[in-house]
Amino acid sequence: MKPDLILITSPDCHLCLHARSVLSGLSLSAREIDVESQEAADFGERGIPLTFLPVLLDGGRLVAYGRFSQRRLSKDLAR
Repeated sequence: MKPDLILITSPDCHLCLHARSVLSGLSLSAREIDVESQEAADFGERGIPLTFLPVLLDGGRLVAYGRFSQRRLSKDLAR
């Protein structure tokens, strides 16, 4: 697990399920927070777009949102 990965999700979100699957396929996990939480609102206030869920952050840096691609995510997290 990369300790700084945060996955912002909402209940009953099919793309959130897909994101969990992609992360699992890369042997990664992330701390999940609900889009309705104050923590998510704080990210939104800092300019992180919360319109297209899920949103994956690495140390506060936007890595991916919407439908995740395993290949692209692997490449982006290597940076």
